[in-house]
Amino acid sequence: MSPFGATQDAGPAAAGEAAHAAGGVAGPVHHPVLELVIYGQPAAQGSKRAFRNQHTGRIQQVESSKNVKPWREAVKTAAIERLDLEWVERNGPLLTGPVGVVIVFTFARPKSHYRTGRNAHLLRADAPAYPTTSIDVDKAQRACFDALTDAGVWRDDKQVVRVSAAKTFPRCHLFALAVPGAVIHVYDLPAATSSAPGHER
Repeated sequence: MSPFGATQDAGPAAAGEAAHAAGGVAGPVHHPVLELVIYGQPAAQGSKRAFRNQHTGRIQQVESSKNVKPWREAVKTAAIERLDLEWVERNGPLLTGPVGVVIVFTFARPKSHYRTGRNAHLLRADAPAYPTTSIDVDKAQRACFDALTDAGVWRDDKQVVRVSAAKTFPRCHLFALAVPGAVIHVYDLPAATSSAPGHER
């Protein structure tokens, strides 16, 4: 039995391209066990704001961004659609050992990056190459990790031992989308020392 549903073979990129983008995250593994494409505005998890509960008088904290919940749901839904839920319910999370993750977040360019008039479709010569003013990449990946935990991809995101995360604009990265969203590759890494890089016999 496979932990994947009927669409398991469909992915956002060829396996060879995924391994290249991993940049060492996958180690000797060349095929991600899970490939996800999520459309929507990536959100940063971890920025909190405090308020006083009028009923209890206690100080409580909530996520500052209203986009966190819908973004996490989008990531969770994408993962669940790729997994066989019956298999997960019978056997537990897909991955139980060390995990490597590659995430590429795509952000839309603001209008200020483009020229005006008849050349409004062209980028300005001084347009930034990277989205440096968008959300923190570590907080963006945190939202994804929690969503993948909820989906049953792994038991806990503590299992993630290698990460490569990038922020980009459309058409500026191998895994950049045409619209805002994210591409996620998950790798199952060797659990035994004898199988890890540098310990070959």
